[in-house]
Amino acid sequence: MTLFNYQPPTEPYLEILYQDEAMLILNKPSGLLTVPGKAAEHQDCLERRVQRVYPEARIVHRLDMSTSGIVVMALGLDSQRHLNRQFEQRQTEKHYIARLEGTMQADKGVVELPLICDWPNRPKQMVCFERGKKATTNYLVLAREHNTTRVKLTPITGRSHQLRVHMQWLGHPILGDKFYASKNGVQAATRLQLHAEFLAVSHPTSGKMMEFYAKCPF
Repeated sequence: MTLFNYQPPTEPYLEILYQDEAMLILNKPSGLLTVPGKAAEHQDCLERRVQRVYPEARIVHRLDMSTSGIVVMALGLDSQRHLNRQFEQRQTEKHYIARLEGTMQADKGVVELPLICDWPNRPKQMVCFERGKKATTNYLVLAREHNTTRVKLTPITGRSHQLRVHMQWLGHPILGDKFYASKNGVQAATRLQLHAEFLAVSHPTSGKMMEFYAKCPF
């Protein structure tokens, strides 16, 4: 993945929404990598920032660089195993807020389109009915305003760029999406209009289901 002019935000440098002995809940800003890239200039990321304060912190899942919102990190190997299992077995609950190009007619719906890496244009993904992996997204319209639509997106699966490609296939790409939006759609926002607003996970130690929100910044 090539990142041009990577300038990760530094204010706030690290926003911790919740912490205890087993896990951290963080609010990642748009423009910051979750994990480091290969190049020396791509080492600043959420994982490294957290590990400067909590050396035992471990990655469980990722958000795209341009996506903001909730990320959970484990404190210790046992917690990481417990949280990893929840994501792998789809036992977590999560939803995103997005602003889309155009006015969506349906109030809600389900997108079921299999996805595969668009290898010559990676990291882009594409729909492929022959070789793609199953991908399912539920959507709910929250508001329609000025030829845009605000939606809540609930991914049932967790494929790379799933929400971005699914909205593009509906004819309503996410505003600010440099990979999938139209030229006007890219210019309509200063950042990707996609935010991980809600996450519910079972606590690694107590087993209690815990819910976390990060207010949408757009």
